[in-house]
Amino acid sequence: MKKVLVIEDNSDNAKLIGYALKRHGYDVIVADSGVKGIELAQNQIFAFILMDIDLPGIDGLEATSRIRGSMDLREIPIIAVTSYAMAGDVARIVAAGCTGYFEKPIDPLTIVDDIESLISRTSNAAGEKR
Repeated sequence: MKKVLVIEDNSDNAKLIGYALKRHGYDVIVADSGVKGIELAQNQIFAFILMDIDLPGIDGLEATSRIRGSMDLREIPIIAVTSYAMAGDVARIVAAGCTGYFEKPIDPLTIVDDIESLISRTSNAAGEKR
């Protein structure tokens, strides 16, 4: 079973996305802060990471940058799931190292297919650049 790290401080949002992921066969680990998410990302192997941007303490942008700073984690897909979706926000999210993003509120019926599609597209594009 593939493991996914969900870094989300809102327990309702974490439950919703966790439920959708579990229905698709993923094992879900939740971190409720950027610090905890970084620690888990560095100590376990995940298929991908879902990152809230508005986190207490270290925000999702900083957490993403720190995760990307680890050589072992440079290729892991990190997908922002956020209510920040203005043009400038999107540029900051991508610049921090996120593979892509989805706006909240999410649709629990389609979000996992959307995530898998994004990961497939970006990994294919990365393979073509090599």
